[in-house]
Amino acid sequence: MDRIEWHDLPAATRAAAERHTGPVETAETAPHGVMSRLACAIHTRAGRAFVKGTRHDDPQAWVYRHEAQVTRSAPLAPGVLWEVDAGGWLLYGYEYIDGRHPDLTPGSDDLAPLTHTLTVLSEAPWPDALRKKPLHTRWADFLPADVPPGLQGRGLAHTDMSPHNMLMTSTGELLLLDWALSCPAPAWADTALTIPRLISAGHTPKQAETIAREVPMYLAAEPATVTTFARTVYAAWERWERTAPLPHRAALTAAARSWAEHRNRDRPVRELAP
Repeated sequence: MDRIEWHDLPAATRAAAERHTGPVETAETAPHGVMSRLACAIHTRAGRAFVKGTRHDDPQAWVYRHEAQVTRSAPLAPGVLWEVDAGGWLLYGYEYIDGRHPDLTPGSDDLAPLTHTLTVLSEAPWPDALRKKPLHTRWADFLPADVPPGLQGRGLAHTDMSPHNMLMTSTGELLLLDWALSCPAPAWADTALTIPRLISAGHTPKQAETIAREVPMYLAAEPATVTTFARTVYAAWERWERTAPLPHRAALTAAARSWAEHRNRDRPVRELAP
């Protein structure tokens, strides 16, 4: 994603934002991992904020609106501070979180805060006022025609459980960032989606599932439904790794395959992906 710097925004856009923040003294563009046309931390006398935005006429502008709407309802997420639509740009100001990405390797002290966050998130319902395609519809190409009822949940799911979307705060909380891909899903979906991340970080599938079972919603999920979910994750990621390869996708696909094999010991892995 090509970035624009804060000071290259139209003057009218910056002025509208500064009515909320006060004069911006400095701005630091975020790493390229954040998929936003504008993504930066701004510094003012009142403190810092994180700003994301795009041009008002960008076909993906609705994603920014959706993300802000969901973030307002999401637990353990940065607060949405303000919204600006001026000078041809749509900007959202978020609470700046001073923290670090968690360590998900075996034995890490960050695993307990992770399971706490997943437990809290699993109890959050999808906001009824927000319309969004549910996860089982998003993955329709990879699911059986008769979708199990257990995969048609209406929990508030983040769905992109990369450690880069997590921050450990100085108080020991693990917060989730970047809710752009959020959608209705089974209450345990984010816990399940964290399992390949744990495997990629060095856990065996059995160890990763042991951690996941500390989340009551995952522990209570129908095992056959979780197995279908694991197969679906692998099938989806395997296709995306083939058709749109990115540097991080091969390792994640391998981790998803390992999880699917663990849950499908009586079925050859070559049959798991279409």
